[in-house]
Amino acid sequence: MRPVLFHIAGYGVSSFWVTAFAGFFVAMLLARAELRRRGLDARLAYDMTLWAYVGGWVGARLLLIPSGWDQFAAAPLRFLTAASGWVWYGGVIGGAVAVLAWAWRQGLAMALVADVAAPALAMGLAFGRLGCQLSGDGDYGVPTDLPWGMSYPNGVVPTTVRVHPAPVYEMLTSLALFAWLWHRRHRDPPQGSQLGIYLVGSAAARFGIEFVRRNPAWLLGLTTAQWFSLASIAIGVGILLRAKPAPAGGEL
Repeated sequence: MRPVLFHIAGYGVSSFWVTAFAGFFVAMLLARAELRRRGLDARLAYDMTLWAYVGGWVGARLLLIPSGWDQFAAAPLRFLTAASGWVWYGGVIGGAVAVLAWAWRQGLAMALVADVAAPALAMGLAFGRLGCQLSGDGDYGVPTDLPWGMSYPNGVVPTTVRVHPAPVYEMLTSLALFAWLWHRRHRDPPQGSQLGIYLVGSAAARFGIEFVRRNPAWLLGLTTAQWFSLASIAIGVGILLRAKPAPAGGEL
């Protein structure tokens, strides 16, 4: 594990933050490419990424506060800027709300903006889970005897027990989802369907992976993340059922 990738003037640069910024940068490039393919202003990708970053950061931290109230109350700034403990569904909700609010204020078609962002979201999550794997921030799973089980002795949340490398599982499923969405976009899919597929695919993957993660059951034997995953699947299915043919010319 490499929680700290390198030092600058004695300051340790976290592997999580490096991969997180890399994920947002790559996501921006992907959004630019998709906007350009549709004959739209590629510069919109900068604003989309900025709003996704701010909203995602706020959402990911705010939804962690209830479960870590004592640490937050003791040191709010340290808690909010820590390199571990980010809440996946909080980031998705916060980023989505911020980007859609920006699109609405700009008078842009929100379904089309969401479709442009969907492949970038999948790739961004893959980078995020790479950061979790490198930092060993506690997102790993329960003990396992499987050949690919591994320990995290030098992680932010260390363990010497061989466990499921849950971040790797989610990284691989996110890359597969990205590949599907990136290939599918050439077929001019119904407007909104890219986002619908992302919500269903990413949530289904997280729902399954939760069975080997360390998160405790919350209600009816399911974890909090699994309940959010079910909600995401329901929303995604609803979007897919209401998806309309893409307009000619790709106008926003």
